[in-house]
Amino acid sequence: MDLFQMRDFDAHEQVTFGYDAASGLQAIIAIHSTALGPAAGGCRMWPYTSLSDAVTDALRLSRGMSYKNAMAELPFGGGKAVIIGDPREKSRHRMEAFGRLVDSLGGRYITAEDVGTTTTDMEQVAGVTPFVSGLTRQPERAAEPVAGGDPGPKTALGVFLGLKAAVRARFGRASVEGLRIAVQGLGGVGHPLCRLLAAEGAWLVVADARPGVAQRVCQELGAHEVAAEAILSQDVDVFSPCALGAILDSRSIPTLRARVVAGAANNQLACDADGEALMRAGILYAPDYVINAGGIISVAHEYRGGATAAQVRAEIEKIPLRLTEIFERARRESKPTSAIADQMARERLRPLAATGLRPLQRASAGA
Repeated sequence: MDLFQMRDFDAHEQVTFGYDAASGLQAIIAIHSTALGPAAGGCRMWPYTSLSDAVTDALRLSRGMSYKNAMAELPFGGGKAVIIGDPREKSRHRMEAFGRLVDSLGGRYITAEDVGTTTTDMEQVAGVTPFVSGLTRQPERAAEPVAGGDPGPKTALGVFLGLKAAVRARFGRASVEGLRIAVQGLGGVGHPLCRLLAAEGAWLVVADARPGVAQRVCQELGAHEVAAEAILSQDVDVFSPCALGAILDSRSIPTLRARVVAGAANNQLACDADGEALMRAGILYAPDYVINAGGIISVAHEYRGGATAAQVRAEIEKIPLRLTEIFERARRESKPTSAIADQMARERLRPLAATGLRPLQRASAGA
């Protein structure tokens, strides 16, 4: 495997491989950019079939984090960690070993939870390194709730608001009431997103690869379950991918019947050309790293310290404004929304990269 010749290598600053025999840790940390500050991004644990697959995921996800943080106007660069392994076989020793790997980078990378990891895992990581966020701790005698905790519901809120912006742009309506929405993946983001959509009167079709998960959501929210392999082709108004990425490609896009794609999954497009294919098919795509930024907004404010939960929500509420700008610019220029978002992210990275910003330090407990 020639790392520098891989298709998804994009001038990444650093790619670190970590191994710990005692705990079984096999991990990769990819730092795409620290131009705006330390590289921030979650830690994914997944049973990759090969080392090459794991590296590819780390490279793609870390670049997405650079773009996500730039578009969310956060003083952080982009990074991502992947642990090779079954999330059901996690152990404290393995997470602590991962924490030591993060600590060895001296603050160039700040981790948090992602697919396959939890806030409990991050608490274990925090036992050996300060370069972690998305924790459940609240300071004593806080006057009001502070930023922090599980980022999943914050991501769901941002996706909900962004989905509504896409619905407004495509259908000219302010509410999802009565719309048919297919949600793929019902984990820490997909499930709370379904609650928000159902509360506003959407009609939900759901799927999850894990046995029994979709059934529980159907019982709670009155949704309709379909097989995981059938969710993309449902006759719905909106398709919301909230599982793994690279699901929109030359084979799946022709089967889509939705007019809007707006979901939480990272790297939804298998390649850049798929954004063009969605546009040609008349499908409005909400770029993933813009719509799903709610979690990193929360994690970033928690790490910096001093922000309240209300202030974090106010920042998340800017997501639909950013998406509307992308939709309008894409319409004016007759370009895919994905290409417009990438262009805007690069525009924000270039001038700020020249300022020589230094990595931020974690706020003290009393800040």
